[in-house]
Amino acid sequence: MKAQCLPFSQIPHTTRLFTDFLEYSPSVRPFYPHSPHFIEWMKTEASTLHYDPSRRKQVSAILERQNKSWGASPQTFANLNRLRQGAAAIVTGQQVGLFGGPMFAIYKALTAVKLAEEATAAGIDAVPIFWLATYDHDLAEVNHISLPGPDGLLRTFTTSSHSVAGAPVSEVRLGEEIVPVVEEAASLLGDSEATQFLRESYRPGESMGTAFARLFTRLFGAWGVIVLDASDAELHRIAAPIYRTAIERAEELDSALLTRGQAIEKAGYEQQVKVTPASVLLFTLRGGARTAIHRQAGGPVISGSNQAAEFAIGSEPGAEKLSVAELLDRIAAAPENFSPNVLLRPVVQDYLLPTLAYTGGAAEAAYFAQAGAVYETILGRVTPVVPRFSATLVEPKVQRWLRQYGIGVADTFHGQDALRRTLASHTLPEGVQAAFNAVQQSVEKSLSQLRDALEKLDPTLVGASQTAGSKMSYQLDRLRQLATAAEVRRSEVISRHADGLSQALYPGGALQERGVAGIYFIARHGSELLRSVHDIMRTDCHDHQILEL
Repeated sequence: MKAQCLPFSQIPHTTRLFTDFLEYSPSVRPFYPHSPHFIEWMKTEASTLHYDPSRRKQVSAILERQNKSWGASPQTFANLNRLRQGAAAIVTGQQVGLFGGPMFAIYKALTAVKLAEEATAAGIDAVPIFWLATYDHDLAEVNHISLPGPDGLLRTFTTSSHSVAGAPVSEVRLGEEIVPVVEEAASLLGDSEATQFLRESYRPGESMGTAFARLFTRLFGAWGVIVLDASDAELHRIAAPIYRTAIERAEELDSALLTRGQAIEKAGYEQQVKVTPASVLLFTLRGGARTAIHRQAGGPVISGSNQAAEFAIGSEPGAEKLSVAELLDRIAAAPENFSPNVLLRPVVQDYLLPTLAYTGGAAEAAYFAQAGAVYETILGRVTPVVPRFSATLVEPKVQRWLRQYGIGVADTFHGQDALRRTLASHTLPEGVQAAFNAVQQSVEKSLSQLRDALEKLDPTLVGASQTAGSKMSYQLDRLRQLATAAEVRRSEVISRHADGLSQALYPGGALQERGVAGIYFIARHGSELLRSVHDIMRTDCHDHQILEL
């Protein structure tokens, strides 16, 4: 495997907040107490990490039960024992996408493994934990995945499995409808260990969460990755003090987040999450659907009570109005009916786990810029975030196309139309290319001679000659573009190669790691691919990697 670096500053749609975080510019430091370089602060951070022993015992027992039910490896049970005995956690997580989700979920797990290994080697015992965001309720985000077909074009696979609209995805059970979807994917992927893992994991009776957990348990068993299902009722009961705090200190937390948001915008960045004066950091179940809770300013007095209705569940006109006391009673009675929003989730995670660091992508790093205000208010410390590994895998067929046209992966990042023109410009008939090059050289030589002559005649005419030269170059470039467009129209091969390159390297206008299922690459190249990616990772390099397979 050969690797080359591509800075994120050269990748479209990368936010300035993320590139500044990678550089650890002074403007981002108020929002990130630690640099993105794990090795710089891991020992200092470990010395300040405090975790309640009784909570460690409870959570370790839950994780052992969960991982045993998914068929965890001996290495995972060894890591669970280390966690029980006092190890820190390197945590990552993801929504439970169909068939394990896009490739970046694989990179997250491997990054957590690598960071845990580096910490342990430095004398800080640490284990990797993968947090399944099973209480998320956007089924449309996780019920499908894309796999390349034999022609290289992406095919979308979707499960029709569902529950109550808006229910947490942990409630979505797979029925018989999943069998033909798995078999169709298996026929495309071919016989392999990864395909067998897919069949063992995505089967009737599993939920979206447990199927994902089974798959990752198998893929990362050799590294002992501990998988955590966040929807577990016992974990909710342990997290109940954080849920109560989110209600009791709702106004204080909201004020802290609004202040943090203003500071982020004043520094020239955008907020990842919209926060309003009515925001509450919790959801609750209502009719089986995950429903937002809002604060009410000066709410009405509840009939027969002296308590004001300070909170509302759902939207008007059918919102349910509750006082602080009533909401706290509900949390005490059934904490499993509550779940954190995206800004409280990392705080709940790091209350449940002895987290030394969290590793995630650009969006998660942006969440942490805001969530730091919640961390400070509730936990008194901010868990550091470390950028995950990011890469584009270039298979041999795609490598041949890139060499044929003399282009790089970054040339595919500007859309299929632009890519077609780029390919065509490299395949214009030799006579046309030679003619353009000859004219270009002749024009430049003649203009240079003209400028020298004019400068002797009247120096004020040099500017006019330069303007005339620019116009000539523009017209020549315009003519070259028209010739390229003509080549695109007459060449079916160019269009086919442009489509293939786009879907292989920049599908849907996004990085490959976001658009192609990780299971595809593992099925194609075997579990050795995971080992090769793990071995090539450098946690001090935060560029995007181009990996030639």
